[in-house]
Amino acid sequence: MSLTPVARTPTPGNSLQSSPSSCINPTSSWIPPRVPQDLPVKTFLFIDQTGAPHESKTFQNTHTHTHTLPDTGVTSFFQMIQRFDRSDRRILKYPAVHPCEGITPATLLGSLITLSQTICNHHSKPLATQRKNARETIRQIGILLLFFQEIRDLGLNLPSSIVLCFSELHFSFQKIQFLLEDCTREGARVWMLMKAHMVATQFRVSIRSVATALDVLPLGLLDVSHEVRELVEMVANQARKAKLELDPDDESAMNSVILIMNQFENTFEPSPSVIKQVLDHLDIKSWIDCQNEIRFLDEEMGLECVDGNEREIPLLSSLIGFMSYCRGVLFEDSDIGNIDDKSEGRRSTEMLNCLNLEDFRCPISLELMTDPVTVSTGQTYDRVSIQKWLKAGNLLCPKTGEVLATTELVPNSALRKLIHQLCADHGVSMAKSKSKNRDISRTIIPGSPAAAEAIRFLCIFLAGRLHYGTDDQRYKAAYEVRILGKSNIFNRSCLIESGTIPPLLTLLTSMNPSLQENAIAALLKLSKHPNGQKIVVHNGGLSIIVTVLKDGLKLEARQIAAATIFYLSSVYKYRILIGRIPEAIPALVELIKDGTSYGKKNALVAIFALLLYPRNHQIVHAAGIVPILVDLLASSHETDLIADALAVLATLADRVDESTSLQNASFLALVIRILQSSSMSRGGKEYCVSILLSLCNNCGKDVVAFLAKDSSFMASLYSMLTDGTAHASKKARSLIRIIHKFHETSSSHMLTKEGPNFHEHRVRLQ
Repeated sequence: MSLTPVARTPTPGNSLQSSPSSCINPTSSWIPPRVPQDLPVKTFLFIDQTGAPHESKTFQNTHTHTHTLPDTGVTSFFQMIQRFDRSDRRILKYPAVHPCEGITPATLLGSLITLSQTICNHHSKPLATQRKNARETIRQIGILLLFFQEIRDLGLNLPSSIVLCFSELHFSFQKIQFLLEDCTREGARVWMLMKAHMVATQFRVSIRSVATALDVLPLGLLDVSHEVRELVEMVANQARKAKLELDPDDESAMNSVILIMNQFENTFEPSPSVIKQVLDHLDIKSWIDCQNEIRFLDEEMGLECVDGNEREIPLLSSLIGFMSYCRGVLFEDSDIGNIDDKSEGRRSTEMLNCLNLEDFRCPISLELMTDPVTVSTGQTYDRVSIQKWLKAGNLLCPKTGEVLATTELVPNSALRKLIHQLCADHGVSMAKSKSKNRDISRTIIPGSPAAAEAIRFLCIFLAGRLHYGTDDQRYKAAYEVRILGKSNIFNRSCLIESGTIPPLLTLLTSMNPSLQENAIAALLKLSKHPNGQKIVVHNGGLSIIVTVLKDGLKLEARQIAAATIFYLSSVYKYRILIGRIPEAIPALVELIKDGTSYGKKNALVAIFALLLYPRNHQIVHAAGIVPILVDLLASSHETDLIADALAVLATLADRVDESTSLQNASFLALVIRILQSSSMSRGGKEYCVSILLSLCNNCGKDVVAFLAKDSSFMASLYSMLTDGTAHASKKARSLIRIIHKFHETSSSHMLTKEGPNFHEHRVRLQ
């Protein structure tokens, strides 16, 4: 069996010389490639003579050779390559590798035919840039495809000397395939335009490498028709002379984009006609087209940040600002909400189907953790999120509210490996997750002056539409505010400064359910900013938001209103004001009872924040929250929701006048069961211990006596002494001491009642 490898991970170079290939032990049944020593562990795909792929894992060591262990596979070679391209290959990166020297000509020929067909299939795909270069390249590969197919159909006995030519062609065809995939990639049109010079050069280099490979093709040893021979010679001659330079139309459009960004930088709003010419050239004709461009650019910028390479950040930021301006100003008539919501829903569904987000989401960002770390309370967060929290001067655990004994972050290697494995098993790109989870604090300052001014112009436009537009225009503007403020601090500050909050508060009274939902969602984003919180409160927004919480036209609007109250409650004096609104806390309690999991969680964290003001305790208790939370504990299977409910109950149980309502056997048994549950998080178990300790302290002997009768949960308490946080261990130790003291007191009392004979009997038994 002769095998050819195609690497899934990039090699450190793309030239013909940068990917050396050789064989060890040519007489063996399979032949591994030699790989440069600085490469990491990687996986190769081999194709045998039957066309069946074989997967092998390579382990780089300190010796000169790489040890490869082949496995059988069932997925075709190009399906695997395509899956790699979709999830992991960065745009404008070309991880092509040479086939092994031990490959048989027939096997290599079959792979070349498949690769050529894949390249030719790009002829029917839309090209926004590099049209001439792509067409010429596809034409020449199509001619060579005829040559390869004739060799196959004639069943010619191929000489071994043809392997060198076919190997170089295979290497060049891989790069051409990557180039064409990038040129037709959805959402990458404006980025490919700005990289047009480099892409044109890559086309030229790739097609010249095809000409070089054809120069060593032993045509005289192949019994093909005279016509096919002439076609191959023609391709070699044309490939050698092909200019494949930058298309003048692409260059003109690129210069227009540069002009537009310079105008933004100089605080001059560009002409819509000039912008339209660029968008027409790129075939960007709708709101969703702009959104796809922004989404791609944002992912690319996230990947740049993760890699620590910020050279492209200014250009990416400028392009995001430019496309955001186009989306918000030029495409008012496009259908926005339905299209975008569906696309986001598909992505969310894909993630939910393959990952348990309840375990792997960061409690702060609610995004998939890519670098999980554990703090002193035992809670795990994504490193970027918790570092931002600590840098802001917060020394409390965000989830438990406990004081952090130390700010040291311990990497959670086991969880990280599990997340990476789940992502790999389900085809989810960790690179995209990393870009999505990048540090939002980076967005305090705009990435470029052009981006800053483009966003300012857009925010002023949106504020005008919110004030004076039609209902449709207001709906569109509110949706734009909702998107712009989603994950960018600078965007939020611009939106606040431009005066979007007062009209958004007015829209909360609208009888249009979708308009009300977009308005409250936009206010949620802006209420995360300190200046936004001030303006909301100073414009009488608290009572309006509470009205939406209580009587919103859609359940989703009510749930978003609860989240908004949570962020507003981060300010001490606003907790007081919210607590004074009669309907606020009862409406949150009602949402815990009737909302979805998302709504219940929002209401719980909002109530937890409000309980940080002591006088709100009585209001929360009077709203009837205790039986609702007890029912939630008994019926819910979502561990994070149960933990949030336990957090609220632990806060209530800490006060004597409110702990009495929890003094019943059924509730104590429920808390003990949760404490013993293997699926409950460490934080949830710590809340259970806190509740039991508070009830023992506040309710006295009856609770202690009940706990003393049930020794089954003592193992969980002892486990927390060793595995729990310092704060949890302290509480567990106190609870154990109380129970032991009760047993000692009871034993002494029994000894006194039984008299000395009983005591002597016990001694004899011992």
